[in-house]
Amino acid sequence: MSNQLRAWLIATPATLLVTIFLVLPVLATFATTFGDPEGPFATYSAFFNSRFRTTVLWRTMEVALVTTMISVAIGFVTAWVVARTPSRLKSLLIIAAVFPLLTGVVVRSFAWLVILGKNGVLNSFLLSIGVISEPLSMLYTQGSVIVAMVYLFVPLMILTLVGVLEGIPQDLTDAAASLGAPPAAAFRQVVLPMAVPGLIVGSVLVFTGSFTSYATPQLLGGERQMMMGTFLYQRAMVTFDWVGASTIAAVMVVVTLATVLTMSRVARKLNPMAG
Repeated sequence: MSNQLRAWLIATPATLLVTIFLVLPVLATFATTFGDPEGPFATYSAFFNSRFRTTVLWRTMEVALVTTMISVAIGFVTAWVVARTPSRLKSLLIIAAVFPLLTGVVVRSFAWLVILGKNGVLNSFLLSIGVISEPLSMLYTQGSVIVAMVYLFVPLMILTLVGVLEGIPQDLTDAAASLGAPPAAAFRQVVLPMAVPGLIVGSVLVFTGSFTSYATPQLLGGERQMMMGTFLYQRAMVTFDWVGASTIAAVMVVVTLATVLTMSRVARKLNPMAG
């Protein structure tokens, strides 16, 4: 038996499972959206001609992009510190970074309700030190959703980047410094290109998680800051508009795939080895 045939036989069970439980349901969801009597693209035309629906889509993309950018900034700095820390302390820092992941998403979102509420921890603190004279309305805003999203997904970014940054030899940055490169130039020309694979993987994880999130936007955004995940749930479970829900799901899949492909192309330009 040739090695190629053996490899195909080994991969066949996993391929069948992925096809049956992932590919076929997605294709069935897409097929549902093309059965409208008015035309195969009537549901998509109705979606993009609706100002409310496009507003929800753009809001979701904006929240996901802002969450990703903030998570990259915080995660990179934190991961760099962790990667350059001695091994004993490094383990403690990694545990501290992972600890929020041990709690459910709903519980963590409820914690932000307690923190950001009118009678919450943050308002009470600001009132006690005289910064504000009356409680601020921080819940059910885009800002509250972004803050909670960053808290949810920064640990993923940190874990993704720590392994990549640990693999960058300290000798490279020391050599750049010895050749007269300022720290900013050494970071831009040495560290950043080598960290691109981790940045891309982490960004994809954060963006897709934020873009498809349901619990956090529902609890902290409500109807005022509806996002695609909550909109999908409303269509499927409240109004029982399964075709409309399938259309929303299809749009989310396409946006997610387009984002992944775009980030992969950016990675190849920044670092050919990442492609």
